[in-house]
Amino acid sequence: MFKLVISKLFAYFEKDKSRKSYLLRIFSRSSNCRKAQILIYLYKNKRMKILKTILVLLAILIAIPLIAAIFLPKTYVAERNVVIEKPTGEVFEYVKLLKNQNDYSKWAKVDTAMKKSFKGTDGTVGFVSAWDSQNEVVGAGEQEIKKMEEGKRIDYELRFLRPFESTETAYIATDSLAKDKTKVTWAFNGHMKYPMNIMLPFMKLEARIGGDLSTGLGNLKGILEAEANNTKGKK
Repeated sequence: MFKLVISKLFAYFEKDKSRKSYLLRIFSRSSNCRKAQILIYLYKNKRMKILKTILVLLAILIAIPLIAAIFLPKTYVAERNVVIEKPTGEVFEYVKLLKNQNDYSKWAKVDTAMKKSFKGTDGTVGFVSAWDSQNEVVGAGEQEIKKMEEGKRIDYELRFLRPFESTETAYIATDSLAKDKTKVTWAFNGHMKYPMNIMLPFMKLEARIGGDLSTGLGNLKGILEAEANNTKGKK
């Protein structure tokens, strides 16, 4: 073991002539016991330097993503739209009723066994639609109508309780393109706190949530245009 320590130390000091010269001078003036003490000290000192180097490297690896997160966005917006062959007034009267989202929203159809509850008057500011599911993807939360511009836009606040707590906003807007043609826009505004926002570029939330919004708008288009066709057929 002693010879192994000596060989390692001399290999280490071989890289630097000044270190090697210093070591040889000390050895030439020391007793065998003193030489052993010097070798042990130098060997431990070398190990400490290696340990410090490892700790510095680990600190740098941890610091890089934390610093990067400072410059990355903490918010994202998912927005999709669809054109529905129906007058704007009729489309708005349907989408302003929050309960109707149970018929076209993709999220409402993930768990058909989820518990639903409502507070207030649907289609008015302050109405709350809540859900509670044992499905980990759906979780629990509630959506409230926070603001409404009659015939144009409804703003919502979504309060997620499970599987994580978060408060986000969303809106549905209607724009008249022609007498019987309406553009419906559905948007969701999300955020992620620092330093977790480092994950935003990898999670692709805009694309994922945007895909769900597109599915919901497609369902909405199918429902409203089917109603319009049924009405024409009866006439």
